[in-house]
Amino acid sequence: MWSGNRTWVTEFIFLSFTDIPEMQVLLFLLFSALFIVILLGNISIMVLVKSDRCLHSPMYFFLATLSFCEFWYTCSVVPKMLANFLVKNPTISVIGCAFQIFFFIGLGSADCFLLAVMSYDRYVAICNPLHYRTVMNMGLCCKLVAGSLVFGFLLSLELAILIVLLPFCGDNHIQHFFCEIPVVLTLACTDTSVHEAAVFIVCMLVLTIPFLLICVSYTFIISTVVRIQSAQGRHKAFSTCTSHLTVVLLQYGVASFTYLRPKSLHAPEQDRLISLVYVFGTPLLNPLIYTLRNKEIKAALRKGLTIKGKAGTRETLRVASQRSIQEG
Repeated sequence: MWSGNRTWVTEFIFLSFTDIPEMQVLLFLLFSALFIVILLGNISIMVLVKSDRCLHSPMYFFLATLSFCEFWYTCSVVPKMLANFLVKNPTISVIGCAFQIFFFIGLGSADCFLLAVMSYDRYVAICNPLHYRTVMNMGLCCKLVAGSLVFGFLLSLELAILIVLLPFCGDNHIQHFFCEIPVVLTLACTDTSVHEAAVFIVCMLVLTIPFLLICVSYTFIISTVVRIQSAQGRHKAFSTCTSHLTVVLLQYGVASFTYLRPKSLHAPEQDRLISLVYVFGTPLLNPLIYTLRNKEIKAALRKGLTIKGKAGTRETLRVASQRSIQEG
């Protein structure tokens, strides 16, 4: 029970990865490089889908939206994390912590719902190809994306409000590099069993419902693909799903291990390492997976680089020509 004679905690202090200054600098450089690669990778996919007419289809619209969410998902945590490497006592206010949870969980939840939407898109494309354009029209695509974002942020809003309403009056050191909900709950000076149950329910909704929809979609997809007569046709159908399945396994595997483990299995150092995987790993690997395993994305990327190279060559020739005229 919280007592009124205790002092309210208005900010939290992040514990650093190491006390060695040189290691702090090296970690800052490493995570900065990863952050830049993540931003460039997701921006590249968004630009490719926007600029290449061959990619103007529902599947790539959802992929660009996923990259958009991954972009801001990373930005909700990493800039503050990098800034913490450069200060002696890295802090964040309770309100700032709640905002970080709101955006991080909201965008992460939207990712999960978008992956379910993408599986439905593949289901329609493979199991009902003649009606694909009619069913997956732009109006429905926009509604599915909007629904994923709205539902994700509504769930995260509840968790952010829970954090704001909790009394913090004791230790204010977070053994993490961002406001991870299970870690923040341990700092509250009141019984948090109800809050922990709420977090568990939200995680179950975010992880279980989309995953079940994905499983149902792929059950129909597999039953349809195995009936295709030609091996080439089966390979082509499966090739459109492999990238998505890889991302699903990566996203849900790490998220489930993080949020659905029993409380007794949580350890601060282990949790920080796991968090690094889903803060940096999934946003970094998703663009690579879709780029390396998708022929249309690779073709659009090569075309874009070729056009840029030709434009650069023409500009070089133009400058050289102008110089020769001036010298003559």
